[in-house]
Amino acid sequence: MALTQLQIKNSKPGMHSDGNGLYLRVQDSGSKGWIFRFQLNGKRREMGIGTLADKSLADARADAAELGKQVRQGIDPIEQRKASQEAQQQAAEVAKVKSVTFADAVTQYIAGRKEGWKNPKHHAQWQATLDTYATFGGKPVVEITIDDLEQALRPIWLEKTETATRVLSRVICVMAYAQDKGWCSDDAETWSNRLRRRLPMLPKKDNRVQHHPALPYDQLPAFMADLRSKSSIGTRALEFAILCASRSGEVRLAKWSEVDLDAGIWAIPADRMKMQREHRVPLSVQAVELLRALPAGEPDDFVFPGEKKGRPLSDMTLSAAVRRRNEKEIKWKDAGGEPIVPHGFRSTFADWASETTPFPSDVREMALAHVVANKVEAAYRRGDLFEKRRQLMQAWSDFADIKPANVIEIRTTIFSQSA
Repeated sequence: MALTQLQIKNSKPGMHSDGNGLYLRVQDSGSKGWIFRFQLNGKRREMGIGTLADKSLADARADAAELGKQVRQGIDPIEQRKASQEAQQQAAEVAKVKSVTFADAVTQYIAGRKEGWKNPKHHAQWQATLDTYATFGGKPVVEITIDDLEQALRPIWLEKTETATRVLSRVICVMAYAQDKGWCSDDAETWSNRLRRRLPMLPKKDNRVQHHPALPYDQLPAFMADLRSKSSIGTRALEFAILCASRSGEVRLAKWSEVDLDAGIWAIPADRMKMQREHRVPLSVQAVELLRALPAGEPDDFVFPGEKKGRPLSDMTLSAAVRRRNEKEIKWKDAGGEPIVPHGFRSTFADWASETTPFPSDVREMALAHVVANKVEAAYRRGDLFEKRRQLMQAWSDFADIKPANVIEIRTTIFSQSA
């Protein structure tokens, strides 16, 4: 007997038949829902088809009629619904995957990896190179092929070889990450060898090494006299970097807590060194004199502070100090005529030490904070040749102090930020 609206309203807990397999189930709590009962292949089953609050009696009867038709055709409506839900879920997953672009994958890859990069600039470098050269950034990852990467790399493969090889490596990392996430199925880790078979053969790496333009060491005293005639914090930082044969980043981030002026030692923490090892720099008399002339700071203050309080010098400050020396004419240049750069002074030091001093190569290499190339020798070496390096760095500073002919050196106090 079919249910009436009044019966439905006043129904007690239990199952109430409406006919054709449709039942109203009333819970002890008072909630009411529609149930469809059927028998198929000798098994009696029931399935929920909605609540009374969401589905009217007329709609429930229509659903029951459609489900009954399926049963008569030998179709299990429960399994049919389950298959339909799975198909919808798969379609949603496919749509989700197709919505993930290469640019999205880059963002997520970098976010997951950047905390392990010792140089915070890697984040910006990765993002910039891929934004610029991975021209398929807006394309869904699932649609990206090796042909897309080849098309992006070919224009820069020979003209910007170092950049191109970095882009290749970084794209493959991102695509492998996307494969792990289930966003694509192509094995991008095979692309490198395949692309190198497609693209022109690269010249040997030794022929592509780009050395930093370095000042010939016989010109160092004249350059130092020119540099010392200016009073900016940038020129003092550059002078200190030259005297210590240090990298500009090590100098820019130096703090007073690392310096012992009485002992003449600058201890650079491992996390700021390229090789991730603490490096003790023996300070020459000239280097100590330079530091003592600086405004005193607290232990956590930068030795060479930037314009903004609590911030170090920018990474362009030392470069600008060199560039200003060449503003009117390219006076300070390497043997090939290229304007020098701050990092080149490490080569100037190496050339001077190897060609004009009797100090062994391992002393020179340790002064530059290089790893001993011979692994066996490195395994047995315990000391850092500090006292020998102190002699070497003092000789270097004394050489830099030689007064060039017709040049009067002027030392100034540091108060300004530019020169």
